[in-house]
Amino acid sequence: MAQKKDYLKEVIEHIDIKKYNVVPFIDEMENMAFTARDLNRAGRIYDMMLKDKNCGIILTLAGSLFSAGLKKVVYDMIMNNMVDAIVSTGAIIVDQDFFEALGFKHYKGTKWVDDNEMRDLHIDRIYDTFIDEDELRICDDTCAKIFNGMEPKPYSSREFLYEFGRYLENNGGSKVDDSVVWAAYKKNVPIFVPAFSDCSAGFGFVVHQTQNPDNHCSVDSAKDFLELTKIKLASKDTGIFMIGGGAPKNFTQDIVVAADILQEDATMHKYAVQITVADERDGALSGSTLKEASSWGKVETTFEQMVYSEATVAMPLVVGYAYHKGSWKERKGKEFQKIYSKVVTEA
Repeated sequence: MAQKKDYLKEVIEHIDIKKYNVVPFIDEMENMAFTARDLNRAGRIYDMMLKDKNCGIILTLAGSLFSAGLKKVVYDMIMNNMVDAIVSTGAIIVDQDFFEALGFKHYKGTKWVDDNEMRDLHIDRIYDTFIDEDELRICDDTCAKIFNGMEPKPYSSREFLYEFGRYLENNGGSKVDDSVVWAAYKKNVPIFVPAFSDCSAGFGFVVHQTQNPDNHCSVDSAKDFLELTKIKLASKDTGIFMIGGGAPKNFTQDIVVAADILQEDATMHKYAVQITVADERDGALSGSTLKEASSWGKVETTFEQMVYSEATVAMPLVVGYAYHKGSWKERKGKEFQKIYSKVVTEA
């Protein structure tokens, strides 16, 4: 009978955009058509965001991205002042990034397996990637441990994830050198997860609140919205770079309307790029176009580009193009973490 070690052998490696200068390649795509030309324009718009000193850049992440090898791309964006805030699903930030920061790995797999056997072996499958369920349980327990060490009260997801970064800092740092949570903590890049309980942190909350039924931490989603809106209010212009759709996309677009409610004549997002495989015809959010968002007063249409491509292909090309163009070298990070009046205090 097969054992867990028979499947968990080849580790997923995160692509390094610094190794490959794709600028000439992407520049050639300007003279092509279809997705190639769209991708070229997306790269040029992202480079425009980096050149615009008044622009705060927000990255949104949805889908199983870090387990697929894109973690180092985001890490390099943070470390080179190419992003000022991140809005993500919980799975990417906690189950995938924080999970690897604890020393665990994702493994090359295949969809051609018996998923009943996978369940018996405590192996979770993400399409063609495997993850050890027993290690994921340790991640759940670590989340509960962090919550147990915090003052019992409601927090925004940003505050919780700041504590995740502090936990790594106080416990010898990340076990890997490309942790997004740890990098964001050190570079004052706030991370928001609108559905924070929908990940390993959620299981941590179940344990934490069961152990502390009358005096526990909880998530304040309204505070999340207000805190992200403060980034819009603190920025003359904003640019959004969206991978996938879902809640992170809508949450980030909505802050324009919220800012306008609090401060009349708040500007729409000046720049916008979205990489997605979703179709707009069913009316779902993930495939809704940036032009559609303009009808809601959220996104200007002068510098916007949809790229219909799978993220593991398109994201390294777009970010790699902007990285090797080098505009980030003259850019200072906004350090939006500092705009909040106080940081979380430990119990």
